[in-house]
Amino acid sequence: MVFAAVLVLLLIVILQNTQTVQISYFGASGNVSLAVAVLLAAVAGVLLTAIAGSLRIWQLRRHLHRSARRT
Repeated sequence: MVFAAVLVLLLIVILQNTQTVQISYFGASGNVSLAVAVLLAAVAGVLLTAIAGSLRIWQLRRHLHRSARRT
């Protein structure tokens, strides 16, 4: 039910933001719709957060295992 509501809201955002914007990134450039640009930025943010969180969890587990061996 919640998933369907999120999809409907996402569809509304996409339909209301159809204007084209120019994106430039490290010398590459192109034109995409505003909704696609925002969606790609959000996905990139989620991925970077997940990677950083996973690395921190791995670091803490590694520290915990090393501490357990010493005692």
